[in-house]
Amino acid sequence: VLALMGMIRKAGHKIFASNGKNVDFAAALQSCESAGGTLAAPRNEEENQAVLQFVKQYNQYTYLGIKESETAGLFKYLDGTSVNYTNWYSNEPTGKGTEKCVEMYTDGTWNDRVCTVYRLTVCEF
Repeated sequence: VLALMGMIRKAGHKIFASNGKNVDFAAALQSCESAGGTLAAPRNEEENQAVLQFVKQYNQYTYLGIKESETAGLFKYLDGTSVNYTNWYSNEPTGKGTEKCVEMYTDGTWNDRVCTVYRLTVCEF
């Protein structure tokens, strides 16, 4: 039923879900973790497209489960592993240490962003 309502999407071995709420990065992560998952972190084009469907449905940018490491310009998944798939918007990332979080635009491309703006919560399980 939830899948039919557009609240859950499957891609590969992952399930993606959104509560439709806009919050800062820390609150989005906490919401996903309290539900037993983590923030959505696309590792291939299929997963990126699954997350993008929520972004388009709600017409809101979303945070991804990717953060800049201690090395400026080097991004990692929240579990500390290296990012092996990216879909950066042209000339991004540009924050060079000041924009630690990653958001997805409504066209599916990514941008580095400060972590305090409110974005759509999309979790993966």
